Amino acid sequence: MSALIPLDRPRNLRETVLDKLRSAIITGELAEGELVSAPTLGEQLGVSATPVREAMMDLSREGLVETVKNKGFRVTTVTEKDLDDLTAIRLLLEPPVMHLVAGRITEDAVSELETLADACLKGADEQDLNGYLTHDRDFHALILSFAGNPQLTELATSLRSRTRLYGIAALAREGKLSASAKEHHELIRVLRAGDGATAEALLARHIGHARSTWATGEEAAEN
Repeated sequence: MSALIPLDRPRNLRETVLDKLRSAIITGELAEGELVSAPTLGEQLGVSATPVREAMMDLSREGLVETVKNKGFRVTTVTEKDLDDLTAIRLLLEPPVMHLVAGRITEDAVSELETLADACLKGADEQDLNGYLTHDRDFHALILSFAGNPQLTELATSLRSRTRLYGIAALAREGKLSASAKEHHELIRVLRAGDGATAEALLARHIGHARSTWATGEEAAEN
């Protein structure tokens, strides 16, 4: 069974456990089909079983695990077709919305986005995948919130969480994830300038990474 790195005790333990377990599934640290129990995971993370069990129930609702009666939770399997479908839906939803968002982000939100983008880059540079993925998720959710459609933000965030990025650890080790992380700062710049078309193209490319290099660790072939 996979072994997870213990957590520091944070102010909001449940949310931190949830983020860690979600990231472990997305990156393959917890493998597809693996059967896990809350007490065992809690022991590995250095926390009690209660916040782990609560987090796993949340992940079950997100479709990342399924409950196994009297045994624990099994990490759901995602096929190549599933990943293709998730990417196709995300490309239909997220990039076009940039036209609605462009020029609408407040200065306070710009400051928050820059902080999140900095945290993503730091996570990439330090190979902290949990930190990278958590801040990346918050970054994109905040941007989408300016479209004024909470259900769209929730759906897009859910689709992002269901993606598998098994190549991302290798890219971080090779220093290639940092280049992708810098796209966050570029997206802020073009949205702040009101350039919806460039923001749409940039986000489409960013999502493409998740299906190609981030999923496999290999560079996508040039067309």
